[in-house]
This record gives sequence, C-alpha cells and structure tokens, in this order.
Amino acid sequence: MVLLETPLCDFGAAAIDFRLAGTDGKLWTLEQCRGPNGLLVMFICNHCPYVKAIQSRLVSDTAELRQHGIHAVAIMANDPDEYPEDSFDNMQRAAEEHGYGFPYLLDPSQAVARAYGAVCTPDFFGYNSRLELQYRGRLDASGRNPVPSGTRRELFEAMKHIAQTGTGPVDQHASMGCSIKWRTA
Repeated sequence: MVLLETPLCDFGAAAIDFRLAGTDGKLWTLEQCRGPNGLLVMFICNHCPYVKAIQSRLVSDTAELRQHGIHAVAIMANDPDEYPEDSFDNMQRAAEEHGYGFPYLLDPSQAVARAYGAVCTPDFFGYNSRLELQYRGRLDASGRNPVPSGTRRELFEAMKHIAQTGTGPVDQHASMGCSIKWRTA
C-alpha cells in the first residue's frame, strides 16, 4: 500500500464528462449523476483500508447531502486483474452490502480517473451546480482510525456550503489513502 495525499483544490475547474457502467447495470454520465445544487465525485475501491473505514459515513453523508440537492457518484479505477477484491462482481456486492445510495461505476480504462487527476482512494471532488470544482479534500480528520467524538464533518459541511452558496471553503485539508492501482503498459 502506497499512502498518498491529494493536491489542493483547483477552484473553478470543470467536471470531466464520463460514460461508465454502474453496478446497477446502467450506463451513467456526468449529467445523469449531478444534482440541482452540485455533485460529489468520489474515487473509491473495495480493498483500501481508508475506504473501508469510512464506508458507513459515505453512505449516511451522501444520503443527507441529497436532501440539500447534492448528488454523489463513486468511481472505481483500480486494476482488478492485480486487485481481485476490486472486480466488478465485488463492486456489486459492496454496493449492495453497504447500501450505496449513489451510482458505483467502473472505470476499466482508467481514463476518467486520469482526466480528473485522481491519485488515491478515497479522493473527493466537490462541484457546485455549474459543475465547477469547489472542494478537493478529506472526509474528516479521522483517516482510517475510529472517529473521535466531536470530529468535524469536513466534506459534508463543505458540500452543504456549496449547495447553499455555490462556493467551497478556502480552508481544505488533503484527502489521503491508498494509491490508485494503475495498469501497467
């Protein structure tokens, strides 16, 4: 496992379009995923301990954000040949087991992850209603540790603020997690 941190937010960068297969059997595009007040694009996978540690919070936070007009989509870009736990079948199982209320999409060519500049799992990209990047940070300060009492819900608060104002917070902390498992040539 290679631990990486995400770069700082490139405020205003446009969301990259995609057309990817979901664990629900549908093809999803950026336009189909967006909410009236914005979109949270999450690069996650099944095997990463950082993702495993936050799955229940991802489910509850994205459900609550939906009430604020922010929709979410998760994209898995790891090479499942090298990491079988990240196979499409296992993605379907994870989505069902954890009750994902958002599309969980496979990026088999890794082109979408590269276009977004994703570097790790989890990697969060928060967009406003105009699909302009306003947040590139962590879920919260816990990392893969148990959540201490009183921990701020940084991602949730940022996305709620984006829903209300169209802008993200200036103070953002990089997300950290396992590196994206890129295919070798």
